[in-house]
Amino acid sequence: MVVHVVMPLSSPVAGKEWIAQMRALAIPTPLEWARLDGIASMYSRKMVRGQSRWRGELRTMVALAVPVVLSELGWMAQAVVDTIMVGKLGPAAIGAVALGNAVYYTPSLFGIGLLLGLDTLVSHAYGRNDHDDCHRWLAQGVYLACIVTPPLMLLIAAASFGFVKAGITPEVALPAGSYLRILNWGTLPLLLYGGARRYLQGVGQVRVITVTFVLANLLNWFGNWALIYGRLGFPALGVNGSAISTCVARIAMAAALIGFAWRYERTRGHPLFRHWAGPSLVKLKGMVRLGAPAAGQIVLEVGAWNLATFCAGYLTPVALATHSIALNYASITYMVPLGVSAAAAVSVGHAVGAGDLERARRAGWLALGLGTCFMLMAAVVLFMAPRPLIALYTRDPRVLAVGPSLLWVAAAFQIFDGIQTVSTGALRGLGETRIPMFANLVGYWVLGLPLGITLCFVLKWGIYGMWIGLTLALVVIASILLLRWRKDSTVKAVNA
Repeated sequence: MVVHVVMPLSSPVAGKEWIAQMRALAIPTPLEWARLDGIASMYSRKMVRGQSRWRGELRTMVALAVPVVLSELGWMAQAVVDTIMVGKLGPAAIGAVALGNAVYYTPSLFGIGLLLGLDTLVSHAYGRNDHDDCHRWLAQGVYLACIVTPPLMLLIAAASFGFVKAGITPEVALPAGSYLRILNWGTLPLLLYGGARRYLQGVGQVRVITVTFVLANLLNWFGNWALIYGRLGFPALGVNGSAISTCVARIAMAAALIGFAWRYERTRGHPLFRHWAGPSLVKLKGMVRLGAPAAGQIVLEVGAWNLATFCAGYLTPVALATHSIALNYASITYMVPLGVSAAAAVSVGHAVGAGDLERARRAGWLALGLGTCFMLMAAVVLFMAPRPLIALYTRDPRVLAVGPSLLWVAAAFQIFDGIQTVSTGALRGLGETRIPMFANLVGYWVLGLPLGITLCFVLKWGIYGMWIGLTLALVVIASILLLRWRKDSTVKAVNA
Protein backbone atom coordinates (compact mmCIF):
# COMPACT_ATOMS: atom_id res chain seq x y z
CA MET A 1 0.00 0.00 0.00
CA VAL A 2 1.30 3.45 -0.93
CA VAL A 3 0.30 6.40 1.30
CA HIS A 4 0.42 9.92 -0.11
CA VAL A 5 0.81 12.72 2.41
CA VAL A 6 0.60 16.27 1.13
CA MET A 7 2.36 18.94 3.21
CA PRO A 8 0.20 22.08 3.75
CA LEU A 9 1.78 25.34 2.66
CA SER A 10 -0.01 27.95 4.77
CA SER A 11 -2.52 27.45 7.59
CA PRO A 12 -1.00 26.74 11.07
CA VAL A 13 -4.04 24.63 11.88
CA ALA A 14 -3.57 22.64 8.73
CA GLY A 15 0.12 22.28 9.61
CA LYS A 16 -0.73 20.81 13.00
CA GLU A 17 -3.20 18.43 11.36
CA TRP A 18 -0.46 17.40 8.92
CA ILE A 19 1.98 16.63 11.76
CA ALA A 20 -0.73 14.60 13.54
CA GLN A 21 -1.36 12.70 10.31
CA MET A 22 2.35 11.96 9.94
CA ARG A 23 2.63 10.60 13.48
CA ALA A 24 -0.56 8.55 13.07
CA LEU A 25 1.08 6.84 10.11
CA ALA A 26 4.35 6.38 12.12
CA ILE A 27 6.24 8.56 9.64
CA PRO A 28 8.88 10.88 11.20
CA THR A 29 8.45 14.58 10.55
CA PRO A 30 11.34 16.53 9.00
CA LEU A 31 12.36 17.76 12.46
CA GLU A 32 12.29 14.21 13.82
CA TRP A 33 14.29 13.03 10.79
CA ALA A 34 16.92 15.64 11.66
CA ARG A 35 17.00 14.49 15.28
CA LEU A 36 17.28 10.83 14.25
CA ASP A 37 20.04 11.73 11.83
CA GLY A 38 21.91 13.52 14.62
CA ILE A 39 21.53 10.56 16.97
CA ALA A 40 22.71 8.16 14.25
CA SER A 41 25.69 10.37 13.51
CA MET A 42 26.54 10.53 17.22
CA TYR A 43 26.42 6.74 17.61
CA SER A 44 28.38 6.33 14.39
CA ARG A 45 31.10 8.65 15.67
CA LYS A 46 31.18 6.81 18.99
CA MET A 47 31.45 3.48 17.18
CA VAL A 48 34.29 4.73 15.01
CA ARG A 49 36.06 6.16 18.06
CA GLY A 50 35.54 2.88 19.91
CA GLN A 51 36.91 0.83 17.04
CA SER A 52 39.82 3.22 16.67
CA ARG A 53 40.52 2.97 20.41
CA TRP A 54 40.50 -0.83 20.31
CA ARG A 55 42.79 -0.87 17.28
CA GLY A 56 45.16 1.61 18.90
CA GLU A 57 45.29 -0.36 22.14
CA LEU A 58 45.78 -3.58 20.21
CA ARG A 59 48.77 -2.05 18.42
CA THR A 60 50.15 -0.88 21.76
CA MET A 61 49.63 -4.31 23.30
CA VAL A 62 51.33 -6.06 20.37
CA ALA A 63 54.22 -3.59 20.43
CA LEU A 64 54.74 -4.36 24.12
CA ALA A 65 54.02 -8.08 23.92
CA VAL A 66 56.21 -9.06 20.95
CA PRO A 67 59.57 -8.08 22.52
CA VAL A 68 58.50 -9.63 25.83
CA VAL A 69 57.43 -12.84 24.06
CA LEU A 70 60.77 -12.96 22.26
CA SER A 71 62.47 -12.48 25.62
CA GLU A 72 60.53 -15.37 27.15
CA LEU A 73 61.43 -17.53 24.16
CA GLY A 74 65.03 -16.49 24.64
CA TRP A 75 64.80 -17.53 28.29
CA MET A 76 63.42 -20.89 27.26
CA ALA A 77 65.99 -21.21 24.49
CA GLN A 78 68.77 -21.51 27.06
CA ALA A 79 67.33 -24.78 28.40
CA VAL A 80 66.47 -25.98 24.89
CA VAL A 81 69.99 -25.26 23.64
CA ASP A 82 71.44 -27.10 26.64
CA THR A 83 69.20 -30.12 25.97
CA ILE A 84 69.92 -30.21 22.24
CA MET A 85 73.66 -29.73 22.67
CA VAL A 86 73.97 -32.65 25.13
CA GLY A 87 71.62 -34.79 23.01
CA LYS A 88 74.50 -36.54 21.24
CA LEU A 89 75.71 -37.84 24.62
CA GLY A 90 72.57 -40.04 24.85
CA PRO A 91 69.27 -40.30 26.74
CA ALA A 92 71.01 -40.34 30.14
CA ALA A 93 72.62 -36.95 29.48
CA ILE A 94 69.31 -35.48 28.29
CA GLY A 95 67.64 -36.80 31.43
CA ALA A 96 70.43 -35.44 33.68
CA VAL A 97 70.14 -31.93 32.28
CA ALA A 98 66.34 -32.04 32.51
CA LEU A 99 66.44 -33.33 36.10
CA GLY A 100 69.04 -30.78 37.16
CA ASN A 101 67.06 -27.92 35.64
CA ALA A 102 63.83 -29.22 37.20
CA VAL A 103 65.29 -29.16 40.71
CA TYR A 104 67.10 -25.86 40.17
CA TYR A 105 64.19 -23.87 38.83
CA THR A 106 61.74 -24.62 41.63
CA PRO A 107 63.63 -22.63 44.33
CA SER A 108 65.24 -20.13 41.94
CA LEU A 109 61.90 -19.25 40.36
CA PHE A 110 60.55 -18.66 43.85
CA GLY A 111 63.17 -15.91 44.13
CA ILE A 112 62.19 -14.52 40.74
CA GLY A 113 58.53 -14.72 41.78
CA LEU A 114 59.22 -12.50 44.80
CA LEU A 115 60.35 -9.86 42.31
CA LEU A 116 57.14 -10.10 40.25
CA GLY A 117 55.62 -7.50 42.52
CA LEU A 118 57.75 -5.03 40.56
CA ASP A 119 55.42 -5.57 37.59
CA THR A 120 52.57 -4.03 39.54
CA LEU A 121 54.50 -1.45 41.55
CA VAL A 122 56.66 -0.04 38.76
CA SER A 123 53.86 -0.02 36.17
CA HIS A 124 51.48 1.74 38.57
CA ALA A 125 54.13 4.37 39.35
CA TYR A 126 54.88 4.82 35.65
CA GLY A 127 51.17 5.14 34.87
CA ARG A 128 50.89 8.09 37.26
CA ASN A 129 54.16 9.58 35.86
CA ASP A 130 56.12 9.07 39.09
CA HIS A 131 59.47 8.11 37.56
CA ASP A 132 61.40 8.60 40.78
CA ASP A 133 59.24 5.96 42.46
CA CYS A 134 60.03 3.58 39.59
CA HIS A 135 63.71 4.13 40.33
CA ARG A 136 63.21 3.48 44.06
CA TRP A 137 61.37 0.22 43.37
CA LEU A 138 64.29 -1.01 41.23
CA ALA A 139 66.65 -0.42 44.13
CA GLN A 140 64.42 -2.42 46.48
CA GLY A 141 64.33 -5.22 43.92
CA VAL A 142 68.13 -5.42 43.93
CA TYR A 143 68.20 -5.52 47.75
CA LEU A 144 65.57 -8.27 47.81
CA ALA A 145 67.54 -10.33 45.26
CA CYS A 146 70.65 -10.11 47.43
CA ILE A 147 68.70 -11.07 50.56
CA VAL A 148 67.08 -14.24 49.16
CA THR A 149 70.06 -15.56 47.18
CA PRO A 150 72.08 -17.19 50.05
CA PRO A 151 69.23 -19.37 51.41
CA LEU A 152 68.23 -20.39 47.89
CA MET A 153 71.80 -21.43 47.03
CA LEU A 154 72.07 -23.48 50.23
CA LEU A 155 68.80 -25.27 49.43
CA ILE A 156 69.87 -26.03 45.85
CA ALA A 157 73.29 -27.27 46.96
CA ALA A 158 71.71 -29.64 49.47
CA ALA A 159 69.28 -30.97 46.84
CA SER A 160 72.14 -31.77 44.44
CA PHE A 161 73.29 -34.62 46.68
CA GLY A 162 69.88 -36.25 46.98
CA PHE A 163 69.30 -37.80 43.55
CA VAL A 164 70.92 -41.19 44.28
CA LYS A 165 69.27 -41.41 47.70
CA ALA A 166 65.92 -40.67 46.08
CA GLY A 167 66.30 -43.77 43.91
CA ILE A 168 67.02 -42.08 40.58
CA THR A 169 68.98 -44.27 38.14
CA PRO A 170 72.71 -43.72 38.87
CA GLU A 171 73.56 -43.05 35.21
CA VAL A 172 71.22 -40.04 35.43
CA ALA A 173 71.62 -39.08 39.11
CA LEU A 174 75.39 -38.55 39.20
CA PRO A 175 75.73 -36.16 36.23
CA ALA A 176 72.51 -34.40 37.29
CA GLY A 177 74.01 -33.65 40.71
CA SER A 178 77.24 -32.19 39.36
CA TYR A 179 75.32 -30.19 36.73
CA LEU A 180 73.08 -28.69 39.45
CA ARG A 181 75.99 -27.72 41.72
CA ILE A 182 77.65 -25.75 38.93
CA LEU A 183 74.39 -24.16 37.77
CA ASN A 184 73.81 -22.94 41.34
CA TRP A 185 76.55 -20.30 40.96
CA GLY A 186 74.38 -18.41 38.50
CA THR A 187 71.60 -17.78 41.04
CA LEU A 188 72.47 -14.19 42.06
CA PRO A 189 72.96 -13.02 38.44
CA LEU A 190 69.64 -14.68 37.58
CA LEU A 191 67.77 -12.76 40.31
CA LEU A 192 69.50 -9.47 39.50
CA TYR A 193 68.49 -9.97 35.88
CA GLY A 194 64.91 -10.65 37.05
CA GLY A 195 64.72 -7.41 39.01
CA ALA A 196 66.22 -5.28 36.23
CA ARG A 197 63.96 -6.87 33.67
CA ARG A 198 60.77 -6.19 35.65
CA TYR A 199 61.82 -2.58 36.05
CA LEU A 200 62.51 -2.14 32.32
CA GLN A 201 59.20 -3.79 31.41
CA GLY A 202 57.35 -1.56 33.86
CA VAL A 203 58.72 1.61 32.22
CA GLY A 204 58.03 0.28 28.72
CA GLN A 205 61.67 -0.43 27.75
CA VAL A 206 61.19 -3.95 26.43
CA ARG A 207 63.27 -4.13 23.25
CA VAL A 208 66.53 -4.05 25.17
CA ILE A 209 65.47 -7.23 26.95
CA THR A 210 65.10 -9.01 23.62
CA VAL A 211 68.50 -7.83 22.42
CA THR A 212 70.07 -9.06 25.65
CA PHE A 213 68.54 -12.50 25.26
CA VAL A 214 69.68 -12.86 21.66
CA LEU A 215 73.27 -12.09 22.65
CA ALA A 216 73.07 -14.28 25.77
CA ASN A 217 71.82 -17.26 23.77
CA LEU A 218 74.59 -16.87 21.20
CA LEU A 219 77.07 -16.81 24.08
CA ASN A 220 75.43 -19.88 25.63
CA TRP A 221 75.46 -21.78 22.34
CA PHE A 222 79.14 -21.01 21.80
CA GLY A 223 79.96 -22.05 25.37
CA ASN A 224 78.09 -25.34 24.96
CA TRP A 225 79.82 -26.03 21.65
CA ALA A 226 83.25 -25.41 23.18
CA LEU A 227 82.86 -26.94 26.64
CA ILE A 228 80.61 -29.99 26.17
CA TYR A 229 82.72 -31.65 23.49
CA GLY A 230 86.11 -30.01 24.11
CA ARG A 231 86.73 -27.64 21.21
CA LEU A 232 89.17 -24.72 20.80
CA GLY A 233 91.50 -26.29 23.33
CA PHE A 234 88.92 -26.55 26.13
CA PRO A 235 88.49 -29.88 27.94
CA ALA A 236 85.44 -32.03 27.10
CA LEU A 237 83.27 -31.47 30.21
CA GLY A 238 80.00 -33.05 29.06
CA VAL A 239 76.91 -31.84 30.96
CA ASN A 240 79.13 -29.84 33.35
CA GLY A 241 80.31 -27.76 30.41
CA SER A 242 76.71 -26.93 29.63
CA ALA A 243 76.15 -25.71 33.20
CA ILE A 244 79.26 -23.49 33.09
CA SER A 245 78.14 -21.96 29.81
CA THR A 246 74.69 -21.16 31.23
CA CYS A 247 76.20 -19.44 34.30
CA VAL A 248 78.42 -17.24 32.13
CA ALA A 249 75.43 -16.29 29.96
CA ARG A 250 73.41 -15.29 33.04
CA ILE A 251 76.18 -13.08 34.37
CA ALA A 252 76.24 -11.32 31.00
CA MET A 253 72.42 -10.93 31.05
CA ALA A 254 72.40 -9.31 34.49
CA ALA A 255 75.21 -6.92 33.61
CA ALA A 256 73.54 -5.94 30.33
CA LEU A 257 70.11 -5.17 31.80
CA ILE A 258 71.51 -3.18 34.71
CA GLY A 259 73.56 -1.27 32.15
CA PHE A 260 70.42 -0.58 30.09
CA ALA A 261 68.58 0.61 33.22
CA TRP A 262 71.47 2.98 34.00
CA ARG A 263 71.37 4.36 30.45
CA TYR A 264 67.59 4.88 30.59
CA GLU A 265 67.80 6.81 33.87
CA ARG A 266 70.70 8.86 32.53
CA THR A 267 68.75 9.95 29.41
CA ARG A 268 66.03 11.46 31.60
CA GLY A 269 68.60 13.36 33.68
CA HIS A 270 68.46 11.10 36.73
CA PRO A 271 71.66 9.00 36.91
CA LEU A 272 70.86 5.61 38.38
CA PHE A 273 73.67 5.19 40.89
CA ARG A 274 74.01 8.86 41.84
CA HIS A 275 70.46 8.85 43.23
CA TRP A 276 70.38 5.21 44.33
CA ALA A 277 67.77 4.68 47.05
CA GLY A 278 68.68 3.01 50.32
CA PRO A 279 66.86 -0.04 51.69
CA SER A 280 63.29 0.68 52.78
CA LEU A 281 61.64 -1.84 55.07
CA VAL A 282 58.20 -0.51 54.15
CA LYS A 283 58.83 -0.89 50.41
CA LEU A 284 60.45 -4.31 50.84
CA LYS A 285 57.39 -5.47 52.79
CA GLY A 286 55.10 -4.10 50.08
CA MET A 287 57.05 -5.91 47.40
CA VAL A 288 57.00 -9.19 49.32
CA ARG A 289 53.28 -8.79 50.05
CA LEU A 290 52.61 -8.76 46.32
CA GLY A 291 55.45 -11.03 45.28
CA ALA A 292 55.08 -13.84 47.82
CA PRO A 293 51.73 -15.12 46.45
CA ALA A 294 53.12 -14.77 42.90
CA ALA A 295 56.19 -16.72 43.97
CA GLY A 296 53.95 -19.33 45.59
CA GLN A 297 51.96 -19.63 42.37
CA ILE A 298 55.15 -20.17 40.35
CA VAL A 299 56.48 -22.75 42.79
CA LEU A 300 53.19 -24.63 42.78
CA GLU A 301 53.04 -24.64 38.97
CA VAL A 302 56.69 -25.31 38.19
CA GLY A 303 56.96 -27.66 41.14
CA ALA A 304 54.09 -29.74 39.77
CA TRP A 305 55.80 -30.19 36.41
CA ASN A 306 59.15 -30.78 38.07
CA LEU A 307 57.60 -33.44 40.31
CA ALA A 308 56.27 -35.04 37.14
CA THR A 309 59.84 -35.01 35.78
CA PHE A 310 61.08 -36.50 39.06
CA CYS A 311 58.43 -39.25 38.85
CA ALA A 312 59.44 -39.94 35.24
CA GLY A 313 62.92 -40.66 36.59
CA TYR A 314 61.44 -43.74 38.32
CA LEU A 315 60.36 -45.14 34.95
CA THR A 316 63.06 -45.67 32.32
CA PRO A 317 65.69 -43.37 30.75
CA VAL A 318 63.66 -43.51 27.53
CA ALA A 319 60.47 -42.40 29.33
CA LEU A 320 62.38 -39.61 31.07
CA ALA A 321 63.98 -38.43 27.83
CA THR A 322 60.61 -38.51 26.03
CA HIS A 323 58.96 -36.58 28.86
CA SER A 324 61.80 -34.03 28.78
CA ILE A 325 61.49 -33.43 25.05
CA ALA A 326 57.71 -33.11 25.15
CA LEU A 327 57.98 -30.79 28.15
CA ASN A 328 60.47 -28.64 26.25
CA TYR A 329 57.96 -28.17 23.43
CA ALA A 330 55.13 -27.44 25.85
CA SER A 331 57.42 -24.94 27.58
CA ILE A 332 58.31 -23.26 24.28
CA THR A 333 54.67 -22.68 23.41
CA TYR A 334 54.00 -21.61 27.01
CA MET A 335 56.60 -18.85 26.69
CA VAL A 336 54.40 -16.94 24.23
CA PRO A 337 51.37 -16.53 26.53
CA LEU A 338 53.83 -15.97 29.38
CA GLY A 339 55.23 -13.01 27.45
CA VAL A 340 51.72 -11.79 26.67
CA SER A 341 50.94 -12.22 30.38
CA ALA A 342 53.83 -9.91 31.30
CA ALA A 343 52.61 -7.39 28.72
CA ALA A 344 49.11 -7.66 30.19
CA ALA A 345 50.43 -6.99 33.70
CA VAL A 346 52.26 -3.88 32.49
CA SER A 347 49.41 -2.56 30.29
CA VAL A 348 46.77 -3.15 32.97
CA GLY A 349 49.11 -1.66 35.56
CA HIS A 350 49.73 1.49 33.50
CA ALA A 351 45.98 1.98 33.08
CA VAL A 352 45.30 1.42 36.79
CA GLY A 353 48.08 3.87 37.71
CA ALA A 354 46.52 6.44 35.38
CA GLY A 355 43.08 5.84 36.92
CA ASP A 356 41.56 4.52 33.66
CA LEU A 357 40.04 1.21 34.77
CA GLU A 358 37.99 0.75 31.60
CA ARG A 359 41.23 0.81 29.60
CA ALA A 360 42.68 -1.70 32.07
CA ARG A 361 39.77 -4.04 31.38
CA ARG A 362 40.20 -3.74 27.60
CA ALA A 363 43.93 -4.41 27.91
CA GLY A 364 43.30 -7.64 29.81
CA TRP A 365 40.78 -8.97 27.29
CA LEU A 366 43.02 -8.04 24.36
CA ALA A 367 45.89 -9.96 25.96
CA LEU A 368 43.64 -12.98 26.55
CA GLY A 369 42.61 -12.94 22.89
CA LEU A 370 46.22 -12.79 21.69
CA GLY A 371 47.38 -15.59 23.97
CA THR A 372 44.47 -17.89 23.16
CA CYS A 373 44.83 -17.45 19.39
CA PHE A 374 48.51 -18.38 19.51
CA MET A 375 47.94 -21.46 21.66
CA LEU A 376 45.24 -22.65 19.26
CA MET A 377 47.78 -22.52 16.42
CA ALA A 378 50.38 -24.25 18.60
CA ALA A 379 47.93 -27.07 19.35
CA VAL A 380 47.41 -27.65 15.63
CA VAL A 381 51.18 -27.87 15.01
CA LEU A 382 51.78 -30.29 17.89
CA PHE A 383 48.90 -32.48 16.76
CA MET A 384 49.82 -32.53 13.06
CA ALA A 385 53.61 -33.00 13.21
CA PRO A 386 54.63 -34.78 16.43
CA ARG A 387 57.21 -37.19 14.99
CA PRO A 388 59.27 -34.59 13.08
CA LEU A 389 59.31 -32.42 16.19
CA ILE A 390 60.64 -35.27 18.33
CA ALA A 391 63.25 -36.07 15.66
CA LEU A 392 64.74 -32.58 16.06
CA TYR A 393 66.01 -33.70 19.45
CA THR A 394 66.93 -37.33 18.88
CA ARG A 395 66.79 -40.16 16.33
CA ASP A 396 66.58 -42.81 19.04
CA PRO A 397 63.84 -45.20 17.79
CA ARG A 398 62.61 -45.88 21.32
CA VAL A 399 61.99 -42.19 21.97
CA LEU A 400 60.42 -41.73 18.52
CA ALA A 401 57.98 -44.56 19.32
CA VAL A 402 56.72 -43.00 22.56
CA GLY A 403 57.04 -39.25 21.90
CA PRO A 404 54.28 -38.47 19.35
CA SER A 405 51.43 -39.59 21.61
CA LEU A 406 52.78 -37.42 24.42
CA LEU A 407 52.78 -34.39 22.12
CA TRP A 408 49.12 -35.11 21.31
CA VAL A 409 48.34 -34.82 25.01
CA ALA A 410 50.27 -31.53 25.06
CA ALA A 411 48.18 -30.29 22.12
CA ALA A 412 45.02 -30.97 24.13
CA PHE A 413 45.90 -28.54 26.94
CA GLN A 414 47.43 -25.67 24.94
CA ILE A 415 44.41 -23.34 24.97
CA PHE A 416 43.81 -23.86 28.70
CA ASP A 417 47.50 -23.21 29.42
CA GLY A 418 47.30 -19.95 27.47
CA ILE A 419 44.16 -18.75 29.27
CA GLN A 420 45.47 -19.45 32.76
CA THR A 421 48.84 -17.83 32.03
CA VAL A 422 47.50 -14.58 30.56
CA SER A 423 44.78 -14.32 33.20
CA THR A 424 47.47 -14.50 35.89
CA GLY A 425 49.30 -11.53 34.37
CA ALA A 426 46.15 -9.47 33.91
CA LEU A 427 45.16 -10.07 37.55
CA ARG A 428 48.68 -9.13 38.65
CA GLY A 429 48.25 -5.82 36.85
CA LEU A 430 45.20 -5.20 39.04
CA GLY A 431 47.27 -6.06 42.13
CA GLU A 432 45.67 -9.50 42.64
CA THR A 433 48.26 -12.26 43.18
CA ARG A 434 46.60 -14.53 45.75
CA ILE A 435 43.86 -16.12 43.63
CA PRO A 436 46.32 -17.55 41.04
CA MET A 437 48.24 -19.18 43.88
CA PHE A 438 45.11 -20.83 45.30
CA ALA A 439 43.99 -21.91 41.82
CA ASN A 440 47.31 -23.64 41.20
CA LEU A 441 47.19 -25.28 44.61
CA VAL A 442 43.79 -26.80 43.89
CA GLY A 443 44.36 -27.57 40.20
CA TYR A 444 47.75 -29.21 40.45
CA TRP A 445 48.22 -30.48 43.98
CA VAL A 446 44.67 -31.41 44.99
CA LEU A 447 43.41 -32.73 41.63
CA GLY A 448 45.94 -33.07 38.82
CA LEU A 449 49.01 -34.61 40.44
CA PRO A 450 47.18 -37.22 42.55
CA LEU A 451 45.28 -38.33 39.44
CA GLY A 452 48.44 -38.35 37.32
CA ILE A 453 50.44 -40.38 39.84
CA THR A 454 47.56 -42.85 40.20
CA LEU A 455 47.25 -43.31 36.44
CA CYS A 456 51.03 -43.53 35.99
CA PHE A 457 52.03 -45.96 38.74
CA VAL A 458 48.87 -47.65 40.05
CA LEU A 459 47.02 -48.19 36.77
CA LYS A 460 50.33 -48.61 34.85
CA TRP A 461 49.55 -46.00 32.18
CA GLY A 462 53.13 -44.79 32.42
CA ILE A 463 54.12 -41.26 31.47
CA TYR A 464 50.84 -40.77 29.55
CA GLY A 465 48.86 -41.07 32.78
CA MET A 466 50.97 -38.38 34.43
CA TRP A 467 50.32 -35.95 31.58
CA ILE A 468 46.57 -36.65 31.58
CA GLY A 469 46.44 -35.61 35.24
CA LEU A 470 48.34 -32.41 34.50
CA THR A 471 45.94 -31.64 31.65
CA LEU A 472 42.99 -31.80 34.04
CA ALA A 473 44.82 -29.40 36.34
CA LEU A 474 45.21 -26.82 33.58
CA VAL A 475 41.52 -27.02 32.66
CA VAL A 476 40.53 -26.31 36.27
CA ILE A 477 43.04 -23.47 36.77
CA ALA A 478 42.10 -21.75 33.50
CA SER A 479 38.41 -21.84 34.41
CA ILE A 480 38.98 -20.34 37.88
CA LEU A 481 41.26 -17.54 36.72
CA LEU A 482 39.20 -16.53 33.69
CA LEU A 483 36.08 -16.21 35.84
CA ARG A 484 38.02 -14.23 38.44
CA TRP A 485 39.41 -11.82 35.85
CA ARG A 486 35.93 -11.29 34.42
CA LYS A 487 34.55 -10.53 37.87
CA ASP A 488 37.38 -8.30 39.17
CA SER A 489 37.83 -6.27 35.99
CA THR A 490 34.08 -5.66 35.69
CA VAL A 491 33.64 -4.63 39.33
CA LYS A 492 36.60 -2.24 39.25
CA ALA A 493 35.43 -0.67 35.98
CA VAL A 494 31.87 -0.21 37.29
CA ASN A 495 33.06 1.29 40.58
CA ALA A 496 35.48 3.68 38.90
